[in-house]
Amino acid sequence: MNAEIIAVGSELLLGQIANTNAKFISTQLSELGINVFYHTVVGDNADRLNSAIEIAEARADLIIFSGGLGPTKDDLTKETIAKHLGLPLVMDDVALKFIEEFFAARGRGMTENNRKQALILEGSTVLANHHGMAPGMLLEKSGNTYILLPGPPKELEPMFQFEAKSKLAALLNDGGVIQSHVLRFYGIGEAELEVRVQDILDSQTNPTVAPLASDGEVTLRITAKAENVEEAWKLIKAKEEEILAIVGEYHYGYNDDSLASKLVEVLIHNKLTISAAESLTAGLFQSELAEIPGVGGTLIGGVVTYTPEAKVNQLGIEKSLIEQCGVVSGECAGAMAAQVRKKFGTDIGVGLTGAAGPDAHDGQPPGTIWLGFSIGDGEPVTHKLSLQGMRNTNRIRTVKFACSYLMRLLIEKGYEKI
Repeated sequence: MNAEIIAVGSELLLGQIANTNAKFISTQLSELGINVFYHTVVGDNADRLNSAIEIAEARADLIIFSGGLGPTKDDLTKETIAKHLGLPLVMDDVALKFIEEFFAARGRGMTENNRKQALILEGSTVLANHHGMAPGMLLEKSGNTYILLPGPPKELEPMFQFEAKSKLAALLNDGGVIQSHVLRFYGIGEAELEVRVQDILDSQTNPTVAPLASDGEVTLRITAKAENVEEAWKLIKAKEEEILAIVGEYHYGYNDDSLASKLVEVLIHNKLTISAAESLTAGLFQSELAEIPGVGGTLIGGVVTYTPEAKVNQLGIEKSLIEQCGVVSGECAGAMAAQVRKKFGTDIGVGLTGAAGPDAHDGQPPGTIWLGFSIGDGEPVTHKLSLQGMRNTNRIRTVKFACSYLMRLLIEKGYEKI
């Protein structure tokens, strides 16, 4: 099955909002093994939308629409599709009751145009909207499958995930199942990873393997089709073992894991506490850890010491060290890690300093980063990065590398890996 995504809304063409829905839907479809060959964006104009539908029907089996299901006059997606397909719009009583109860619960009168949101294409399968008012629809007609979704991401994403996805999987696999499993890698580039597993990529049938890169990380998504979940997972695990035999040294997690979440798992499992002193990352390292549930018992605290004076006054680093070595140095990163560990009484201290860019800092070129780690009473361990990229990209990569490198250090010291 090949798909095209048509996003409807003049605000998208004007650049007022980003088309994040297309990205989300494409990711979800790839897990089902559905190819997305085209993204189309069209304004709130019936004639242009009708033309877009005609083009999509000639080149796609599955056409997914986002937006244009609301109550106002410029919400014209389902009206245009109904006219194009020669189908009437009929009232869905369940959706109408939900909308009426929504307004009643808030003590507000429902205007007549809100009834419009409960209209559906005759013969379509309703996709319930548990986070808004307008229901979605799935319709098969004349060899094409049409899915209509609301525009707001908070409505579209759960509707697709929990209403549309399973129905699509059933259509694809004649009642069988499709399972996906994501392997996450760090410390290896997308190009190198692809080269190493090229034979697997070239020979893939079922399961399929798809690479994806993001912010210095690489993932491989394994997707299997089978008669049941157990058989699908057998296919996936066999392919996973084949992949990890080649690039397992860079593998750190699965699916929704992150480097921060895996680090927190290691810290909690080994009952270790951590604190951090951050310069260029300005609290980003601690923020990433704080997003992980259960971190409260391991992340004790930290400081942002952005200037040389803050490093001296807040951490007690010797002024002479900064004058001799500079703030962008291994000596400074190590001292930051050791001093913050002592200040907060933690098992581990992390120090991050460097020149994020775009300009040089303290005589060091942009992208020069130093990481410091103080574990127990041992001497601090430091590591230098030479990054290339935009300022915030360098900050994000610094945090990810710090999580990865610290996990490696802990494993080397005999702490248990999860």
